[in-house]
Amino acid sequence: MAARKKKPKEQRIKEAKKELRKIFEELEENKRDLVTPLIEKAAFMSVELDDLQETIEQNGWTSEYKNGENQYGTKKSPEAETYIALSKNYAAVIKQLTELVPAAKRKKSRLEAMKEG
Repeated sequence: MAARKKKPKEQRIKEAKKELRKIFEELEENKRDLVTPLIEKAAFMSVELDDLQETIEQNGWTSEYKNGENQYGTKKSPEAETYIALSKNYAAVIKQLTELVPAAKRKKSRLEAMKEG
């Protein structure tokens, strides 16, 4: 599998922040101040998760280890452990951001749309 040609990490984070900021541009200034750190964390975690996913796709979820003379085995790779922990944190940040999305930009759930219809 050929390595994907991709933009530098800093640029990808900057683009992710820009995308998220668009969603919150109509938010009141005081709420926008609360959202800004969450946007920065979400953008960073999103890019890191992409990079970790690529590493896991190339190397797998497990790695081999050797303890002492004759003790061998496999365990979850450090990248896999990091990916799992980071994805949980990312989901929590995204949930917080979703709750702060301005009402005008929120899409109605199918259930809400059916209730109104």
